[in-house]
Amino acid sequence: MRPANALPAVIALVLACIFALLTAMVAANVVETQSKSDVARALDLNGHGWAKVETDGLRVILGGTAPDEATRFRALSAAGTVVDAARIIDEMKVADPNAVDPPRFSIEILRNDQGISLIGLIPDSLDRDKIIKTIKGLADGAEVTDLLDAAKYPEPEGWADAMSFGLEALRILPRSKISISADRVHIKAISDSNEEKRRLETRLSRDAPANISLSLDISAPRPVITPYTLRFIIDDDGPRFDACSTFTPEGREKILAAARSAGMEGKGSCTIGLGVPSPSWDDAVSIAIARLAELGGGSVTFSDADVTLVARPDAPQSLFDKVVGELKADLPDAFSLHAVLPEPVVIDGTGEGEGPPEFVATRSPEGDVRLRGRIPDERTRIATESFAQAQFGSGIVRGAMRIDEDLPSGWTTRVLASLEALAQLSSGSVVAQPDVVDIRGVTGNPDAKAEIARILSEKLGSSEDFRIAVTYEERLDPKADIPTPEQCVSRINKVLEVQQITFAPSSADIDDVARVSIDNIAEILKLCQDVPMEVGGHTDSQGREVMNLALSQARAEAVVNALLARRVLTSNLTAKGYGETRPIADNGTEEGRNANRRIEFRLIEPGETAQKDDSGDGSAPAQDGAGASDPAHSETESHDEQN
Repeated sequence: MRPANALPAVIALVLACIFALLTAMVAANVVETQSKSDVARALDLNGHGWAKVETDGLRVILGGTAPDEATRFRALSAAGTVVDAARIIDEMKVADPNAVDPPRFSIEILRNDQGISLIGLIPDSLDRDKIIKTIKGLADGAEVTDLLDAAKYPEPEGWADAMSFGLEALRILPRSKISISADRVHIKAISDSNEEKRRLETRLSRDAPANISLSLDISAPRPVITPYTLRFIIDDDGPRFDACSTFTPEGREKILAAARSAGMEGKGSCTIGLGVPSPSWDDAVSIAIARLAELGGGSVTFSDADVTLVARPDAPQSLFDKVVGELKADLPDAFSLHAVLPEPVVIDGTGEGEGPPEFVATRSPEGDVRLRGRIPDERTRIATESFAQAQFGSGIVRGAMRIDEDLPSGWTTRVLASLEALAQLSSGSVVAQPDVVDIRGVTGNPDAKAEIARILSEKLGSSEDFRIAVTYEERLDPKADIPTPEQCVSRINKVLEVQQITFAPSSADIDDVARVSIDNIAEILKLCQDVPMEVGGHTDSQGREVMNLALSQARAEAVVNALLARRVLTSNLTAKGYGETRPIADNGTEEGRNANRRIEFRLIEPGETAQKDDSGDGSAPAQDGAGASDPAHSETESHDEQN
């Protein structure tokens, strides 16, 4: 055969071989995939989800850890029902029967005036001595009882974050029970007031690590409520409380249940306080709320034992009479009822309308207060402006009132009560008419509506009609805007950038020009009372080293004392003199010496111990603080006096 005639046959043979190879590969892949799927399904159906299946050609490889030898054999048998047993490669392991699950590590810390006690189980890798040393530092000399046990197991994930957060919580909670585990921290504590409770809840919620579940139960002493006030409204916006007070948790649930039956949505809240006028308070409130719902709208206000029911202006007279009669009969004997079916009220809001006489006060978001409308005489005008300046501050009150001698009796009381109510708002307006007081605006105080209701009930009397349309905005709440420790130090050092703290030459007397900076720092520290900070004093290198060190210490202490005089708690502040040991600029130039003569605030990090330098050796913590490059103290004298 000629070579040319043999070429097509060779090509055909090669192609046939390639096709056969590809077909075999595809078939093997199909068998491999199908075998893996069938075996995995058989294992799952027989309860062996722990087993893992892999394939290698025709081989089926079983892996995973069986709880015991019998379970491993059953898994092997289940796989053998699907594929030939000769194809199965057994790489399964059996769990160690002597192995035990790792323990659940947790610590419970109890702190009170007598001391701190710890009980629980911790990993033995934890630096126990360091923790006890830290807690002894927090105990301030009180007894620390260590009842901890340790186990030799790896530290669980999240344990370090939970411990760090729990110890920080312990530092700021002198009466508390803190339970710490790797994934959860539960805190139960007692605060000194409702304001302190809100501040602690805000701070702890903000600082909690993202991988930790936080549970807070912080209680505060019951407030004394005078007068004991409750106000429930049903209007176009739905049923709600403007103020709610009671004296037991059971009573609170009873009142809130009555409100929900009247159509109120959500959980609602009711303050538990002291000073309740009658043991039957909860019954009286529940009855009144039910009758108001039957009336179809309006408001019911309790001020001690005086009850005022104000119906909607469009309520039918017959229904009003029926509800009022039944409510009078149902209320306990200690309570007196005043009911009003008002005429429709039009709020003009200008103080100059053709309708009923008005007094109008507005407060802008910038704080400016404007007084308009009518007052009875010149003496009342002067008294009103003086009262407004006392409430809002001098220099921001503008009066544009006119005298009207025909105003109804008690008008001055309505005006002053309206201004006192307006002071509870960040911005808004109040309009006083003979038959109604209308107040609306925004506030950063979540209890503002309740406080306004108490003010108007007490000042105007229980039978008066008033309307409250106030919205709480968290951004306006000064207690919700608690800065972080880093922000505290940063804000203080920004104050020092604007005005340095300066002293009389060679003394620790603060210059008058620096007192503005001290005032501003004091306001910042009122929000940072739990942040440990160091107040560092620094000098330039002129003069004797020992004198510079003593002078810098005295000046740092002078700053702390000046803050204490401004009613700032300074237990978190440590005065430290560094003398000339930490220059930030060249002492060879006048500009550099000015920069080196300074006061600095520095954050004390967790676990770091800041001590006053009583030894005179110039020793100091190694870490420089925030704002270290910002001069905060300068003078222009020469030699020793410059320092």
